[in-house]
Amino acid sequence: MAAPKDFSSRKVLLNSLLVLVAVFIIYQVYVFSFSKTSAPLLQQTASNDDSRGIVQIDVLNGCGTSGIGQRLTAFLRSKGYDVVEMGNYKSFDVKETVVIDRTGNLLVAKNLAAVLGVHEKNVVQQISPDYLVTASVVLGKDFKNLNAWKETR
Repeated sequence: MAAPKDFSSRKVLLNSLLVLVAVFIIYQVYVFSFSKTSAPLLQQTASNDDSRGIVQIDVLNGCGTSGIGQRLTAFLRSKGYDVVEMGNYKSFDVKETVVIDRTGNLLVAKNLAAVLGVHEKNVVQQISPDYLVTASVVLGKDFKNLNAWKETR
């Protein structure tokens, strides 16, 4: 008669373990799902880093003026951004500077635009796995209106 009681206590123990594992999994899903959205919006916008770490940017010259990429790169690095590439845009006829969100984190791109002094209407999304940067800055002919030039005059 000892076997049925032993079997019943094992069954209770296994059921208890299953319940604990289920509660743990539910808790982890809850924490993972709500941890990013529970942070205050102001705190998220005050930081120039996204959830994966440092914001990596490329700077593209879209107006053709020589040397502006280096100046903007120095400005952004002084603000804590990681400029990983500089180059020319596909054309030199860009009128207004544009910030392009490459990873789907529009909040980071808008924050970058605010640091630069770029109007929010000039923040666009072009999400693609082909880009390895968080955002791109395409310098336009309005570059003298950006904070990088206003702060260094």
